Amino acid sequence: MSVVLVDSGGANIGSVRYALQRLGVEAALTADPATIRAADRVILPGVGAAAPAMAGLRESGLAEVLRNLEQPVLGVCLGMQLLCVHSEEGDVDGLGVIDAGVRRLRGGDGLRVPHMGWNRVRGVTAHPLCAGGAEGGWAYFVHGYAVPVCAATLATCEHGETFSAAIGHANFMGVQFHPERSAALGQAVLRNFLWQTPA
Repeated sequence: MSVVLVDSGGANIGSVRYALQRLGVEAALTADPATIRAADRVILPGVGAAAPAMAGLRESGLAEVLRNLEQPVLGVCLGMQLLCVHSEEGDVDGLGVIDAGVRRLRGGDGLRVPHMGWNRVRGVTAHPLCAGGAEGGWAYFVHGYAVPVCAATLATCEHGETFSAAIGHANFMGVQFHPERSAALGQAVLRNFLWQTPA
């Protein structure tokens, strides 16, 4: 199986790569369209802001490559948000492969934004990404924007409001938390993405 990490400048690429290595998978880091198209699995990591991330993907030609992929694609944190139609962060259009928007978290009494740290994830729908230990538990989050609960929601979390912890539509999936930092739940999600999601 060939797995690629899209080189979009995300700061969490090294830790994602190490998490895959723990599962016995070596993932190539690449921005080459042909390599991405030929991979069996594609992971779009991301840490940062939506507007510059989308600008980079458009300038490199990778936005069009990514939205036309037919193999399983996993967006991580900002990478998940980029799969959506639009983000309030920078008022920018995303890849548009998942019919959802991204909004700023409202927080609440005693709750800070950005949402940082461990929080409980609850599975809401049966999906291969969320099977066998990945349907609920604790995950590690770092984000100030989130996808509201919508038709694409696979799992939820709460931080002043309920938001999507995982989303999916067709071959595109995303997790708002960092699976590479989320212990057993994170490993289960990555394992499911690699071996349970249909090619």
